[in-house]
Amino acid sequence: MLESGLISYADGLALQEAAVVDILAGNARDRLILLEHQPVYTIGRLRDQSSLRDPLRLPHPVVETNRGGQATYHGPGQLVGYPILDLRLRGQDLHAHLRMIEDLLIAACARFGVTAGRRDGLTGVWVAERKMASIGVGVKKWISMHGFAINITNECLGGFFAITPCGIDGVTMTSLSQEAACEISVADFAAVVRELFP
Repeated sequence: MLESGLISYADGLALQEAAVVDILAGNARDRLILLEHQPVYTIGRLRDQSSLRDPLRLPHPVVETNRGGQATYHGPGQLVGYPILDLRLRGQDLHAHLRMIEDLLIAACARFGVTAGRRDGLTGVWVAERKMASIGVGVKKWISMHGFAINITNECLGGFFAITPCGIDGVTMTSLSQEAACEISVADFAAVVRELFP
């Protein structure tokens, strides 16, 4: 189930932070937040922010956040997932956490007839040389935050043209609908992700 409507990045971050507090206090279990964001660019707290190209000329706001990674875009037509998980119970291994997210998205894409996979040395989900999902995570006291953004409809692709997505020069972004050659809704993909989530 998706959070209703387009959620601002600030409101999405507040949902994550509240979930982290609840887990740390022992008041809640792991939670997967699935939503669509209002158009926004995000970037990790890095010295090198060249992937934003010219921040003053971007068509949407920029938010610096406490996840790893370079610039990415969030907007309508893209499913954003925030797995808020107690990694103390899952081996305290960020690499395993990243691979779990990739595996989840690859399996969900297969349900729609799209063969997705990994590329050596590059976090995310790809179809051949085309990038479909970006992943960036953070932790607070071994509770995971942030997560993934996977392009479902072609509507979200235009936002990437103004940046260097994830700092990878020459990368081509794609969507699940484009790769499946049919329209797939964010809600339908979200339902599959929720079903498959470990």
